[in-house]
Amino acid sequence: MRFSSSIASALLGLSSVVSASVVHKPVAVAERALEYVIKPKMVIISMFAPEAEIWYGIPEFNLLARNITLPGASPLFPDVHCTENGDVCQVITGESEINAAVTIASLVRSPRFDLTTSYFMIAGIAGINPEVATICSVTFARYAVQVALQHEFDPRDIPANYSTGYIPLGATSPSEYPQNIYGTEVFEVNQDLQKIAANFARKATLNDSDAAVAYRALYAHDEIYAAGASSSGPSVVECDVATSDVYYSGKLLGEAFGNFTTLITNGTGNYCSTAQEDNATLEALLRAASEKLVDYSRVIVMRTASDFDRPFLGGSATYNLFESSVQGAFLPAVANLYLAGIKVVEGILDGWNSTFAQGVNATNYVGDIFGTLGGEPDFGLGPVVAGDILSKRDVLMKRNIRNVPARLPRA
Repeated sequence: MRFSSSIASALLGLSSVVSASVVHKPVAVAERALEYVIKPKMVIISMFAPEAEIWYGIPEFNLLARNITLPGASPLFPDVHCTENGDVCQVITGESEINAAVTIASLVRSPRFDLTTSYFMIAGIAGINPEVATICSVTFARYAVQVALQHEFDPRDIPANYSTGYIPLGATSPSEYPQNIYGTEVFEVNQDLQKIAANFARKATLNDSDAAVAYRALYAHDEIYAAGASSSGPSVVECDVATSDVYYSGKLLGEAFGNFTTLITNGTGNYCSTAQEDNATLEALLRAASEKLVDYSRVIVMRTASDFDRPFLGGSATYNLFESSVQGAFLPAVANLYLAGIKVVEGILDGWNSTFAQGVNATNYVGDIFGTLGGEPDFGLGPVVAGDILSKRDVLMKRNIRNVPARLPRA
């Protein structure tokens, strides 16, 4: 989710995109108790109200036909919404990593749902790296990287040879691979499914705005931002997502987190979009997959670009964030969640019997840095080194229990 108070007024115009009937649910429907387990084919994961409401009042299906209160959900969004036949459901996690993790962990263990064959589509707005794509675009990720899970120094305190105040955990320089691994640093999802979803989305006619067209032109003065300045408007791009509770803005932070994405994925990841929830959502789904509650190879990460993650040449990082509404991309990005996302949902539902019921075989590694679900990660330090690091941490912990001082990362 990317949102600031400067665009709050833009929400008043959302009714031109979202049906007015979505605001109020009939009490009788909202409180209806379901007496059987719902087995959805698709679960849409939204993070906050605008992302959720764009799916209401649409012609394809009625997500508010069934509303199931979910214990453990965000108090702001206590219900899971489903179509009458249960084929499509939506959960709204609440914003930030903690909300996402708790909500998804609650969903996957709810006795009201059988999610063993469900596809999950994270569908939220995000910031965008102008080196890779432009505002209003739709991105589909292979990797999600928890970019702020690092040591941090105030930039005024760092040595002259450091490019950033962010240092990987257990390392002593920005370019050194982290030596303390928590397990949520990076996730890889099914690349074959990613490409299928992106191709479905390419059938959509994406929303744009005159303000966004004008704002893109400001990035034309620096050739490195050619993608951001694109005169052809928004497109569907396959590139990777950063997760950070910190809502950041600026060239230096964008470059630092882009470099960390490249580092943590062993040179494969391509940082483009910024989010606050995705690694948390993916960790909750991965733990559920380890218990056979979900199929992790059925996860799609879609983010639409509501603002640039850094300013144009000569612009300021503060203006880029605090005045992001002038970019004119918030409402189109929200609209494109539906316009692109519905093509993915329909593609999976229409091809259920022929393709998707049995699943899409992943030809790439799928999972976390530990190899929790099996297979060998194509990122990280390798199983031998990673195992050695974990063994050393275990030894240090045991020593610490015996009151022997040990240098361990803060928990």
